[in-house]
Amino acid sequence: MKIYVGNMPYSVTSEELSEMFGAHGHVSEANVIVDFESGRSKGFGFVEMPNDTEANEAINALNSSQMSGRTLRVSQARPRTDRGDRGDRGDRGGNRGGWRR
Repeated sequence: MKIYVGNMPYSVTSEELSEMFGAHGHVSEANVIVDFESGRSKGFGFVEMPNDTEANEAINALNSSQMSGRTLRVSQARPRTDRGDRGDRGDRGGNRGGWRR
């Protein structure tokens, strides 16, 4: 099961995320999502646990728990939706209120 973990402190690493969930069962993968340009954490990540029973126990145990003064949001991840071609930004937001002749 893929698990979403949100509202994490920006200092959390993928290894720490894996250890946190590893206390509740086998973790096959843990990733903190980072900003492409800055390399800094975006404050959320995903954990993959192959055993659904262990995954649900981890969700129940860790959702709304505190980590460095932040309340974690932990839930089953929703399927990713297609957001279109993100490589071509086109004219979205190109003219931000300026006069155009």
